Amino acid sequence: MAFSTGNDNGPMATINVTPLVDVMLVLLIIFMITAPLMTHKVEIKLPEATLAKPEEPSKVTPITVAIQDSGAIYWNDEPVTMDQLESRLSVEAQKTPQPPINVRGDRTTKYKVVNSVVTVAQRQGMRKVGFVAIKER
Repeated sequence: MAFSTGNDNGPMATINVTPLVDVMLVLLIIFMITAPLMTHKVEIKLPEATLAKPEEPSKVTPITVAIQDSGAIYWNDEPVTMDQLESRLSVEAQKTPQPPINVRGDRTTKYKVVNSVVTVAQRQGMRKVGFVAIKER
């Protein structure tokens, strides 16, 4: 026997390092070849960023538009029609800073009605339209 340890009762307890060395040499060669390719040959002067102060949160109170399942629309708990809603949104869209719109839809309200209110708000130029929901239990 070529590699006999004198004890033929069990497996040999030494680690064969040859495959590990082979893998490490292959990885070394791969890194030696790809490392020069990672450097950039063309020099560019990137623009420097100027860090502006973050905007403070606006003190504008949000407008709540509630929609019941019957299709009734409320502007801050005041009933309005779709035409009144459109005119009020166009007035609010002209203000600086623009107040956010919070849309609250009843659980059984048809999506078509909610979509029409959001579409009117976007058409009038409102940029911040959000939805109000409650957490699931």
